[in-house]
Order: sequence, then C-alpha cells, then structure tokens
Amino acid sequence: MTSSQSFLLSARIERWPIAGAFTISRGAKTEAVTVVAELSLGGLTGRGECVPYPRYGETPEATLGALQAMQEPLSRGLDRNALQAAMPPGAARNALDCAFLDLEAKTSDKRAWNLVGRPEPRACVTAYTISLGSPEAMAAATEKVAQRRLLKVKLGGDGVGARIAAVRKAAPDCELIVDANEAWSADNLEPNLAACAAAGVTLVEQPLPAGQDEALARIKRPLNVCADESVHDRKSLQGLRERYDAVNIKLDKTGGLTEALAMADAAHALGFDIMVGCMVGTSLSMAPAMLLTSQARFVDLDGPLLLARDREGGLRYEGSLVYPPDAALWG
Repeated sequence: MTSSQSFLLSARIERWPIAGAFTISRGAKTEAVTVVAELSLGGLTGRGECVPYPRYGETPEATLGALQAMQEPLSRGLDRNALQAAMPPGAARNALDCAFLDLEAKTSDKRAWNLVGRPEPRACVTAYTISLGSPEAMAAATEKVAQRRLLKVKLGGDGVGARIAAVRKAAPDCELIVDANEAWSADNLEPNLAACAAAGVTLVEQPLPAGQDEALARIKRPLNVCADESVHDRKSLQGLRERYDAVNIKLDKTGGLTEALAMADAAHALGFDIMVGCMVGTSLSMAPAMLLTSQARFVDLDGPLLLARDREGGLRYEGSLVYPPDAALWG
C-alpha cells in the first residue's frame, strides 16, 4: 500500500467474560477488556485487537483515545512503516499494526506470513495457564488438564515449594513452566528456583521486579529464566543476557507484529530462547502472534481458552495444539 492512500479507522472497547477468575500475583480479574481497531480502504477492512495492560499505565479508554487520534495521520496516508515512529510501543500501536497487516493481506489476496517473509505457521503446542491459588486449589485445577503437554503455573512470592509440588504431583507427565509476575525477592530467589528445579520445572518467567533483577546475574541459575516485564522491544534486549536465558515476546509490549518479528530475529541472534506470550484476549489477539511460533521454544497463546466464550471464527484448539488462523479471522 502506498502513502498516497487514505485510510478510515474505527475503534471500540470490547469486554469478554473470563471463565471463573484469572489470578496472578497482582490480583484476579473476571473479564478481559480489549480494544479492537478496524482499518478500511477500498471496501476492505483489516482488524487488530490489543489488551491494555495496567502494569504499564494503560487503560482501555486511553488506548481507544490514542487510536482515535491517529485518524488524521491515517487520512493523510500514514502507512505501517511510518506507524512505527508515529506511535510508541504498546497496546494501541499493536492493534493498529495488526489491522494494517490484515488489510494488506486482504488487499493483496495473500496471507500475512507471505507479506512479511515468514514460513507458514503450523499447529503447535501451546501452554495452558494454572491460576494462582492454594496448593489444593491449584492441584485440583491441574488434575482437570493433566493430559495437556505444557502447563504454565502462576506463582506468588510465598509458598512456592508447596504450590509447585502440588501441581507436579497432579500432572506428573506435563512439561511445567512457571510465571512469578515479579513477585519474588532477592532473598527468596534461590530457594524458590531450587523448589522449581526439584519439581522438574523447565523455565521460570520474570521472578524479580523489572529494574530490580540484578541478583539473577550473581547466582548460578539451576534452570532457565525468562524475561517478561524486563523486556519490551529490541531496545530492551541489551544488557539482559547475563540475567536471562529467554525472552517473552508479546505483541502488546512490542507494539505490534512488525516490531515483534524484528525483536525475535534480534533475540535469536543474541542467543536467547524465545517464548511467544499473550494477554488474556480473544483469538483476534492471538492470530498475529502465530507468525512468531516457528522461532519459539515456548508458545503461550491460551488466552481464548480462559474466556467463557471466544469471538466467532476464532482459532482452532485441539487438546494441546493451536492451529493457524483462517483468513476470515486475520491475515
């Protein structure tokens, strides 16, 4: 698409009930609030969805406002390449960047992966999240999904040993990864990592608060540690190599698939393993991230599975596998 074209943008806030509650170290929520951008040109419309994240000061209302403010530049022909400098990384740019790619795919009658020079995504194993709770509650939740191949276990700062042991007992054959969501401290880092290693955990995600993770470079890590809140886009990769073995790439952090793909290449060149992650959203949020899965050691795109219902025409999930999107959904 050329810069002489004038795009029409519409955006809206959507609310999607969560099945039960989704609980991490920062608290629980019962609905996913997403913002959808729709970009139209010549009778065709591309869509993108983002999930504003309060951890970074984002709200649905501010995200919607940031998108609406782009209508004037879009009417003057702002394209996807120019968008990267016109908006900062974050949820709003993600929705618009993915809407651009969806529209480009429809306009060219090609799939999005062909447009960005990536292999066609294949069905792959996705993690399924076990919310934070008592050891008994977490074990009960785990027993219901113990046939899955990869479980992501949410942990807080305390009671790590009892919780992860209970989950392991309930799912003796699953690969386990842990997400602490910045809840650990330098004081309990080593015993918590040791408890995870004893339970056969493969990876621990963001144990320490971003900006306070220096201790990771001073200890001998008994298992791989993944950066999430400590890493956002390519600029944030430098300096993390001594502290982390992997990075979690989420489109809502990078500000869209365009930057996420470049970040994946840069992370791979630096020797990081890659996790493709998500917020809790619908399949429209997950679909663009499927283009990153060929480079990923871990795929965590289970957001729609945590909802009471997904949007119509969503991704196909069969057991532990998630399948690439149909063109009608995205790309």
